[in-house]
Amino acid sequence: MMKRIALALAAAVILAPALAQAAVTVKGSDTMVILSQRWAENYMKKNPGQKIQVTGGGSGTGIAALVNGTTDLANSSRKIKDDEKAKVRDRFNVLPAETAVAKDGVALYVNEANGVSQLTIAQLRDIFMGDVTNWKQVGGADAPIVIYSRENSSGTYVFFKEEVLKGGDFAASAQTLPGTAAVVNAASKEKNAIGYGGAAYAKGVKELKVVGADGQGWLPTAENVKSGKYPLSRPLFVYSRGAVAGDAKAFLDYCLSAEGQAVVTEVGYFPIK
Repeated sequence: MMKRIALALAAAVILAPALAQAAVTVKGSDTMVILSQRWAENYMKKNPGQKIQVTGGGSGTGIAALVNGTTDLANSSRKIKDDEKAKVRDRFNVLPAETAVAKDGVALYVNEANGVSQLTIAQLRDIFMGDVTNWKQVGGADAPIVIYSRENSSGTYVFFKEEVLKGGDFAASAQTLPGTAAVVNAASKEKNAIGYGGAAYAKGVKELKVVGADGQGWLPTAENVKSGKYPLSRPLFVYSRGAVAGDAKAFLDYCLSAEGQAVVTEVGYFPIK
């Protein structure tokens, strides 16, 4: 009798780890951290046996984790690069799968006291590359422009460099900050600041209108992003190694569901559907 009990207990110890629910890991874009954390919280409430672990670090960091096998899903506010695709293929013999989960408008933040209300892409390029250094050169007060940017692992940094700077370099005076929240915080305190980041973070700062192809200035609202009038609109992506499957697929399906897309709006981004 005692022998049977001992054997049963040993079997339980062996089976316990196998029965434990492994967490789905999500890593990457700082732009998407708040959104993914909200998705994860809601999803786990609906599915108590599931665990979703969300961390940031930047789009490049998330994709690097996808390449080295340390995350299930990579959040990215930019498209994956060809060399990154090749690394996934070479290591895992599959190509990464791309899923667009939300839309964003990259906002331009200035201090609430700033008198400038809109800028063209050309003016933004001149400012962030250091060719325009005083607000009076773009219709503002006679004051030096203080530039805040993101680290180069950021997908938003890559997007802004490609779409606004057209591949050019940021001004040497640009101050690099670790995350969009830090950029917003700095702009809220520095009266001569300008920075950029996801539309959902624009609290306590003033958003500038960006002049579109029609010559009009547009804010990154849901309507303007959806219509394409706002010139710095972009999709937000989740990448997986090959077709997403299992628990990771169930979570991603939730993100794309009506409930998940409602969370996108609540956080301050725009539904993909």
